[in-house]
This record gives sequence, structure tokens and C-alpha cells, in this order.
Amino acid sequence: MALIERTLPEEVWIQVFGFLTTREKHNVRTSCRYFKDVVDRHSCLWRDLSVVLSRFSSYNRQMWVTLRRRNVSSVVVRDGKKKNLKQLALSLPSLSTIAIENWSEESLELKQFSTLRRLAFYYSPCPLDISRALVPLSLQVTQLSVCNVKLRSPVVDFISTVSKMVHLTSLLYHHDGSQRIPLRAFHCLMNSLPKLKHLSWEMIAYKTLPEDFFNPTTVKMGSTECSQPAGLALSSLELLNYDTVVSHEALRRLCHLHSLSVYHLYSVPGPTCHLRTWLTVLQQLNTVSVHGGHPLVAYADCMPASVTRLTLCVDMTADDLVTLAGRVPDLRHLHLEPWGSAGLIGLIPHLFPQLRSLRMRHHNVPDRDFLSLYQLQYLETVEVLDPYYWPNRAVLDQVTYEPSPHLLDLIGQLQSLTSNRVHVITSKHQRDPLTCHCI
Repeated sequence: MALIERTLPEEVWIQVFGFLTTREKHNVRTSCRYFKDVVDRHSCLWRDLSVVLSRFSSYNRQMWVTLRRRNVSSVVVRDGKKKNLKQLALSLPSLSTIAIENWSEESLELKQFSTLRRLAFYYSPCPLDISRALVPLSLQVTQLSVCNVKLRSPVVDFISTVSKMVHLTSLLYHHDGSQRIPLRAFHCLMNSLPKLKHLSWEMIAYKTLPEDFFNPTTVKMGSTECSQPAGLALSSLELLNYDTVVSHEALRRLCHLHSLSVYHLYSVPGPTCHLRTWLTVLQQLNTVSVHGGHPLVAYADCMPASVTRLTLCVDMTADDLVTLAGRVPDLRHLHLEPWGSAGLIGLIPHLFPQLRSLRMRHHNVPDRDFLSLYQLQYLETVEVLDPYYWPNRAVLDQVTYEPSPHLLDLIGQLQSLTSNRVHVITSKHQRDPLTCHCI
């Protein structure tokens, strides 16, 4: 190791290690003392690290020292208790992101985290008093996610508490359909959050969207009057479990919306494609993500021409892709997971020649179709979403979660054909703690 240490400057190793996943950095760290020292001393290598904490009794002093040295600012607290949060505040006082998952007590306190900006609550076996925990944080939290959490207080009280978090730029609220949020409360929420840009909302309780749903007027919730039309400033909208009738008039006030993600309630939808209404009205969209619902043929011909980033996890045919290609000539980023169709990847170089990035599954994709991606002269990144294989096809429950030798060979061929211009990703990115598993 001494020879390498003398030959290459430390800055070069830092640059190289920056391309590694968290697991790979840990492997490098255990290979020799020099690499351990380099990895531990440079917090820039751990800038996006989010640590899952669940067994607090097993964590020793050295672990907390290591996390502080790496400037860890994001944690997921799983199966935690109040005493664990006290320990966390003492050990990592500069946290900016905390996700509380599977909390088993009825209340919790977070006011000791003075630098907290991003907060999430996921799942709870018993009703949780979130409102009480949020009140001291109302002027500091900018991103909030609440998913499948039983509320101890009425949902209207929870919405009223969130309405006071005036610096929120992102809000996610998902539930099992049991929470009925009055339109007045929703309007007050929208009017009270002037900085809100991203909204992820549970739609299972809505059968028909009122025409004034996105047109909040001055309303009063208790002693609070809400009169700022902040809801119209939304630039990103996610709709979960969507199967809602909507009119053109209900969407016309979303003039600033540039990103729309729709997660349909049913994989086998009803007779009417409501997504078509959204796409017809919102012709300014540049990002569209569709999961489930009607086949692509139901709305391909009304996809906004301004779309440059597209995710499709739906049923489709080759003809549907041809129609789509005529609508989005400037498509740059594509995530494609066709249901029940094979042989579509081979069409991509001809239909979407401007692509810069492609996310895809490689199983059932012919080798020639995979290698045909070299024809995309602007392509920079291919992400393989299913880098696993069965060493023995006769034993299907034995899966190896790493790229197969055959996939690695295909990747090598593609990189050779593109003179290493294309970077192929086979490792999973660390999930943002504020993104729930519904998305």
C-alpha cells in the first residue's frame, strides 16, 4: 500500500472514492489503514449519507464519534422511543433530516433539534400525537412527510397545525383512506403555505374533484383566516391512489405546475381515462410520471410536447411508443417499465434520439436490443433497475442480488461501443428519507 500512497495524491483517491456506493466505501475502508484514514477523514465522501438507527442499546461511543466525523445530517429512527431521541440529540445535535418510522409511543418531542429542516413520519402501531410534536417546529421545518400514521387528534386539527408551518416547500400526506379532509381545511392549508412547491396527496377518498379544489378563496379555520392563493404556485404534484373524475375547469388554475406524477388506484382501471384530462389541460408540463391505470394508448396522443422527463410503468405496445414519440420530440430522460410487452427497448434509439438517460429493466430484453442503445449519440447514463439473477433456474427462491456475469459482459460491450461515454448504473441509490415506500 505504501507504493500506491507515494504514487497517487490523496486528492485522487478522494475523487475515485466519490463514485462508490456506501457499501463499497465501507469495503474499501476495511482493506488497509491508509484507505481507512482517507475515508474517515474526508466528510465530503459521506455528504449524502442517511443512517438507519434501530438498535440504540448496541451503539457504542465510537460509533457516534464516527458519525459526527462524517458530518451525518440525516437519520432514520426505526422502532425508537423517547429516550432514543434524547440520546440522538446529544450525539448528533446538528441533524437536518429525521425520519421517524414505526414509532410505538403515543407522543414524542423534537424541539431539541434546532437545525431540523426535513421531517418524516412513517407508520405507527398506535395513534401518534404528531400535532404536538410539530408546533415547536412550525417556523423551521421546510419539508414534511406523513405516511400511514394513525393520528391521535382529529385530522382537521392536524391540517390546522401544518397550516402554521409557513416555510414548508414540500408536503407529503398519505393515509389508508380513512381520513376525510374537508375542502375548507384543504383550502386553508393551500392558502397558508406561500412557499409550498411540491405536494404529494392521497386521493383515494375523492370520487369527483370539485371544480374549486385548486382554486382556494379566503376561508377561516377557527381563529385563523387564510387568504393567500399559495396553492396556485405549486410546481410539482403527486397523486396517490388516483381514480378521480376531474373537469377541465378544476385544473386551469394550476398554471405553474411543471411536474405531475400519478399513481393509479387500480391496475385494471374503469372505462374513462381521467389522466387524459390532466395532460390535455396542463400543456406546460415538462415532467410526467405514470404508474398503473390505463394503457399508454389511452393518452399517448395528448402528452404535452414540452415533456423532457418521462416515467411510464404501464401497459403499452410498439404502436403506442410510436405515437408518443411524435408528441415528445425533445424527450431527454426516460424511465420505461412496460407491462406485458417485450422488444420495446430496441425501438428507443429510433424513436427518442435525444435521450440523455434511460432507466430500464433488463430481464427479457434481447441482447441485441440492449446493445442497440449505443446508437443514442447523446446518451450518458443507463440505469439497470433489476441487477439480480438466479444462479440455478431450477431453484427460483435462490436469488443473487448483484449483476450477473452475462449482464456485466453486455455492459462491457455497450461501453466499448460507446468508447466509455455511457455510464451504466447497477447499484441502488440510497432512498431519500422523506420519500415513502408508496412512491
